Amino acid sequence: MRDVSASIESLVTSLVPQTQSNSRLKEELIAHCKDILASNIGTAHENDTGHLAAQIKRHPMHRFKFTNLLSRLLDQPVLSRKPESLLFLYSLASSPRQPASILPTFPAPHSRRATRKQKYCVNIALVPVCVPLSPACETKCSSADEGRHHLPEHLLLRDTLYLLQGISGKYVHLSLSDKDAQPKLVFVEDSKYIIPPPTKSLIHRLSEVGHLYARIAAFVSTQDRPSVGMIEQSLCHHLQMLLTEYYRLIAVLESQMGNAPNSAPGSQSNSVGEETEWRLRMRMMSVCVEGAHDAQGGALVNLIHSYTDNGDPFVRKFTDQLLEEVSTPFFNTLHKWLFSGELYDPHSEFFVSVDPSLAHLQGLHPSSLAGGIDAFGEDSVSADRSDSGGGLRVWEAKYHFRKEMLPMFVGENFGRKIFSTGKSLNFIRYSCHDSDWVATREKMSNTGGILKYSDIAGLERSIDSAYNTASARLFEVFTEKFRLLDHLSALKHYLLLGYGDFAEQLMESLGPSLARPANTLYRHNLTATLETAIRTSSAQNDPPDVLRRLDARMLEYTHGELGWDVFTLEYKVDAPLDTLLDPGSLEKYKRVFAHLWAMKRVEGALSSGWMRVAGAGRVGGRLEELEYDWHQIRITTSEMIHFIRQMQAYTQLEVIECSWKALIEFFAKREGDLDAMIDAHQSYLDRMVKKVLLISPKAGREESLLTQVREVFSTILQFREAIDNFYNYTLSESARLDQARDAARGVYSAPASSAHSQSLSQIRKLLREYSTAFSERMQTIVLALQSHPDLDCRFLGIRLSFSEFYRSKKDREVLATQRS
Repeated sequence: MRDVSASIESLVTSLVPQTQSNSRLKEELIAHCKDILASNIGTAHENDTGHLAAQIKRHPMHRFKFTNLLSRLLDQPVLSRKPESLLFLYSLASSPRQPASILPTFPAPHSRRATRKQKYCVNIALVPVCVPLSPACETKCSSADEGRHHLPEHLLLRDTLYLLQGISGKYVHLSLSDKDAQPKLVFVEDSKYIIPPPTKSLIHRLSEVGHLYARIAAFVSTQDRPSVGMIEQSLCHHLQMLLTEYYRLIAVLESQMGNAPNSAPGSQSNSVGEETEWRLRMRMMSVCVEGAHDAQGGALVNLIHSYTDNGDPFVRKFTDQLLEEVSTPFFNTLHKWLFSGELYDPHSEFFVSVDPSLAHLQGLHPSSLAGGIDAFGEDSVSADRSDSGGGLRVWEAKYHFRKEMLPMFVGENFGRKIFSTGKSLNFIRYSCHDSDWVATREKMSNTGGILKYSDIAGLERSIDSAYNTASARLFEVFTEKFRLLDHLSALKHYLLLGYGDFAEQLMESLGPSLARPANTLYRHNLTATLETAIRTSSAQNDPPDVLRRLDARMLEYTHGELGWDVFTLEYKVDAPLDTLLDPGSLEKYKRVFAHLWAMKRVEGALSSGWMRVAGAGRVGGRLEELEYDWHQIRITTSEMIHFIRQMQAYTQLEVIECSWKALIEFFAKREGDLDAMIDAHQSYLDRMVKKVLLISPKAGREESLLTQVREVFSTILQFREAIDNFYNYTLSESARLDQARDAARGVYSAPASSAHSQSLSQIRKLLREYSTAFSERMQTIVLALQSHPDLDCRFLGIRLSFSEFYRSKKDREVLATQRS
């Protein structure tokens, strides 16, 4: 210590020559230098290159040039103390170009020796305090002039420890104004002591940690409420653990302050390093606290996960550790939903939500509701399933997928699989009454490990495995336990008239009854006729469970409608088949059945009409004046038969059978979940409705072609009625001629009835009108089919006019019109 005092005295004497004659000034400067050397403030500096770079970039000059130079400096392996070198250069740049003298009374040096002494002063002032020369020298000068010394170090350390806890000290206060939510540091002026600007800057940096600590501690204390979500509770728990470690750091610093003279040389640098680490931690925790006010559940997990892409390794490590703790409630809910189909989410934090109006169905866990277990009683649990709108509405509307609550590390694709898997397990347990399999599956999943954030690859494997297992079980339950394919086949055989002999028997048995007015029909008669048709056809070999679901009924009718207009078949299904065969799907089946039934009626009318035409050839052959009429009737009837046969072949072979083949292939693959089954069945139905009913995609003209086909059906039936009238007229004329011949031979015969409701000219007129109307509508239909956007419909148009018969007929009519 004696050598240090002698060196300081020599240095002061050489730098300030006036001290050789002024002993008081010499003693003051030597004491000031010893205070600087004995101070602990500024002896250890954190190697925070980023902070120094940020301070330098605030200078308006050469900002972009400095960025380039800094990157080159950091790439140089030669320099080992780069932050210290950068701090030294920054201190030099912050000092004035021509620094002022140390004391106002001293003149500026002009000699070469004086210049050398000034450089030594820069080094002395820079190394212990690590601040620019000019502000430090001015502060020291003013303190020397006023007789005030620097605030003792132990008082500064005491106030600094208070600031680290967010508490105001004696000499440094934290002030919070009403207009500004950010606190400000206020340094209290004292008559004895002053705080130099470098120390104020250091205290200001340390106060950031205390301010962030106070904010985090306030958030943790305010979140201790029952209404706070589980993920927020987990966040608060982890923050409290980190704050406990921070309390330990404060205690260590306080103990070091008590025995600072005896502290080890490296303890101060370690404390500064911990302060830097805690400042980064507090910043990250503050960001999470701020985000927790506007986000909850999965959205809060997303907010924290967004910082894992940060380039700073410390930020990534801290975020991973935080997510590992915070995501624990999410993974617990995910495990229960993924492996048992139960949703336990009392605070609506999961990305799967439940519709409260359907929560009482399928045994939902009561604690998932806002009201807890008391939200509903036993009576509501056993509510009628039909009140909810059927199984399809329960499947589609009970649970909802909330994309905004889905964590980003899961991804939407896997999120959809999780959503589908839980729904499938819930459906198997409560709708299919297969709870034993779900319980076994849940026990097996508990032995496969715990889902956690640090094992994302294992999470993805678990999701895929659970999805495939639940989907395969769902296919197995529907196809084997509930015989879904048998019911789909029954709908195809009965409502789509796949059983030809059954349709013929039903048509033959119900024909006379359906020709009467609808108000004269009774449902029990229709049901008895249906049972007769089943027993006399191949339908009798179907399973009894299928046959008991088939029923005949009448639709709502108006005055004047016949039985043909209101008769329909229906197929009854119950849970869980009503999820796939919902009321909307059954209505589509009935719609197609009405069209096919009308086509079958026309086919039967033409078949019986053709028998009349063939029989009339023998009777009317003796009436030469009617031979041409019967020839025209045969031609028109052949056109109508060709039309109805092509329509039936198109609907049964091109549409129904091809659609059925695609549906069977889907069920043979067994890929996908219940949504995939519903989509496949809906595609099967929609394709049949679109093609059988010849639906057009043009807005406002969807059923224009179907309307024309129905008009053709009506024209054929009217033409068939006109054939009957003409056949009756032919029989009466033939009987009249036979009676005249018998009278000429003197043979008496009973007189033939000559009463006709219509004359021959009227009958011929009706036949020509119906024949012409049929040809015109056929030309319109063929032309519309040839320009239809559906390829199968265009092929139907080609088959209806394979020889361009209707087109050439139209051309001939146009040519005849032009000639006339």
